[in-house]
Amino acid sequence: MDGNMKAFQERLMALETEGEQLLLSRHQVVENDRLRNGIREALTALRKRARTTKTSLPSPFESIMKDIVPGLMVKEVCTMCGDHDLEERTWMTFPGADVFVRVPFHAAHTILETDQERLDYEAKKLQSYVKEKSLLISEQGALSDKIGPNVLRSLVTLTDKSK
Repeated sequence: MDGNMKAFQERLMALETEGEQLLLSRHQVVENDRLRNGIREALTALRKRARTTKTSLPSPFESIMKDIVPGLMVKEVCTMCGDHDLEERTWMTFPGADVFVRVPFHAAHTILETDQERLDYEAKKLQSYVKEKSLLISEQGALSDKIGPNVLRSLVTLTDKSK
């Protein structure tokens, strides 16, 4: 086989590997978005159950001034729970598990918020990776610009005959 053809084949294989990694990363971005949406829906359901919204909770200053108790400086108010019973148990399933567990309300939303933050971080990391891979593939040049369809067809025929 000609040296140029061998170099060309190696370049194509490297480009195809980069493309596969790009497609896998894009698939992972979609899966992360699906998980993030599920967690967002669960947090909304918990807010409805606690009858709180982000705007219905008192500001930190209002809660400090209203809830000053002798001996204690400030009564802590969870922004999610509000005045909801923190020890009330609620059912939840952990990501990747098929088991339902009854956990305290406060623990349930804390776990979900932590998972949401982790997924947000991973989503940003994956998006930058996808952008980097796309740029790398773009810099290597599109095949249609450098190779005619007849050459590509003959390359496919060569690889089919060698099998």
